[in-house]
Amino acid sequence: MNRPHPTADDLRTAVARFDAEAKPRAFHTGRYRMRYVDWGSGPVVVMVHGLCDMPRSFALLMAELVDRGYRIVCYDLANGKDDDAKLGVYTHADFVDDLVALLDHLQLDRVDIKGSSFGSTITLHALLRHPQRFRKVVLQGGFAYRKIIPIERGLARLGRYWPWRMSELPIRKTVMMKLERAQFEGCPPEVYDLLIHCSGETPIRAAARRALILDKLDLRPYLKDMPHPILMIGGDRDTIVPREFERAVEDGAPNVRRVEFSPCGHYPQYTMPAPMAEEMDRFFRQP
Repeated sequence: MNRPHPTADDLRTAVARFDAEAKPRAFHTGRYRMRYVDWGSGPVVVMVHGLCDMPRSFALLMAELVDRGYRIVCYDLANGKDDDAKLGVYTHADFVDDLVALLDHLQLDRVDIKGSSFGSTITLHALLRHPQRFRKVVLQGGFAYRKIIPIERGLARLGRYWPWRMSELPIRKTVMMKLERAQFEGCPPEVYDLLIHCSGETPIRAAARRALILDKLDLRPYLKDMPHPILMIGGDRDTIVPREFERAVEDGAPNVRRVEFSPCGHYPQYTMPAPMAEEMDRFFRQP
């Protein structure tokens, strides 16, 4: 793919390859039955997804990285619907322990890691608690602190008890079209449709509890203790993680570089997978 945005054919090829080549696996972390995919060979990059993502969300990016010689491991966060997780007692540290349990299960001593949005907080927390397990770090739409507004907090408290998936919310597509469709400028509609499908699979109760955990989290005081090389990837149109939250990581951690894509929003794994893979590849290969 030599273009900044994927075509419909690029998307179909990447998703078909994901279905055929990414090996589905599962094991029990002690807190839940973790499902993950393992794709490619070479240096390992572990991916931690965002609030309403799944491994398939990164099919375009994963295909690009596999073609560049990487082995990609991407897993599902605990959702409490079909994986035995007791989300009512989950803490942010439990998400970190799940990540380390995956590394132990795969017998990986030290890896490169990419965290997206909510997954970036898990990544940063893991750097703090287990610094020796990670080499280089990519944060996409990354932040160390992000309070949710009162109306979001109220909805999240209600959502903890709703049995549906995000796709079953009546006005979801209308709201997302208004807030996020413009971030997919230059992409065929099939790319946006993949976002709608993948984010729609998330159980509402899982998204709600993740949001409430996030609301109590502040990793900013600890950023100075994270010497790992960090590459931050952001979009100039990101409305979900405003620039100020990324800047807090840039200012707080000692070894950070940021790349901004344009025109791009919160989802470069969908809209600019080739440029994103190129930046990650260059970063990982630097001494």
